[in-house]
Amino acid sequence: MKKRKIYLASFFVALFLLVLTGCSQKSQEIPTKKVTVSLSNTKTIPTFFFHGWGSSVNAEKHMANAAKKAGATNTIVQADVSKNGTVKLNGTILKSVKNPIIEVNLEDNQSGKTSYVKDVITAVSNKYHYAKINLVGHSMGNLQIANYINENYNNKKLPQINKVVSIAGHYDGYLGEEAGQKAKIKNKETGQPDIYSDGFKKLLPLRKHYPKQIEVLNIYGNKKDGSNSDGSVSVASAQSYKYLINGRAKSYREVEINGSCSPFLGFDFKSSFRTAFPGKCCSRID
Repeated sequence: MKKRKIYLASFFVALFLLVLTGCSQKSQEIPTKKVTVSLSNTKTIPTFFFHGWGSSVNAEKHMANAAKKAGATNTIVQADVSKNGTVKLNGTILKSVKNPIIEVNLEDNQSGKTSYVKDVITAVSNKYHYAKINLVGHSMGNLQIANYINENYNNKKLPQINKVVSIAGHYDGYLGEEAGQKAKIKNKETGQPDIYSDGFKKLLPLRKHYPKQIEVLNIYGNKKDGSNSDGSVSVASAQSYKYLINGRAKSYREVEINGSCSPFLGFDFKSSFRTAFPGKCCSRID
């Protein structure tokens, strides 16, 4: 029997981001690597979605389209990023809309290069002059976002980050790494893990300069099968983001998704968003 469709999960994130939007379609290639305009658009806050390792924009569409069907947004555009960082925008965001969704599609979907985040933000900023942005990451996309913040926190020419949503972020390694398998949170108040992965060590400077205006939502899964993970990312690895933020963020909230419906939150957006509310995680989002 077909289960009733629900969009609560997408609404959950949309509510956090306060997304309201609108659009029309065009395509434009933008090679510019620096923000060359004044970031004067303070009325509109776009939300960028960054997919995970080996994935593509198709993984993001489940979430974005569900948000659109739920009435949270009516503007979704796609930003294709080539291996050399050239950005092609598919769609035009009208001046009258607020907070559009920008689905980022990386041609190089395995290297995890931080520069791609800067490339697409720069390209969109040069075209639309946004002063503030929201960032949503899944799996590898979270590490790209975190490293982008780590490298550009003091760059006043880039738009200010308003909110960050992390979905299945393996900040202290994934289950295929030693830290990702063995690390535990030794201080629940601070989120400090007892083992640091190499990637986690690179992000430690965030503790000194994580931007204080950012509101953070950290979503992760727990299959409750004894693995204390979603099948790909341990709860401890996801929770370690709290230690990197170091109490500096404007707000920090964690949402753990429990049960058998939450496997492989570290693999696709659809799983994580259809399971965003315990007890209703098996309902469908088409």
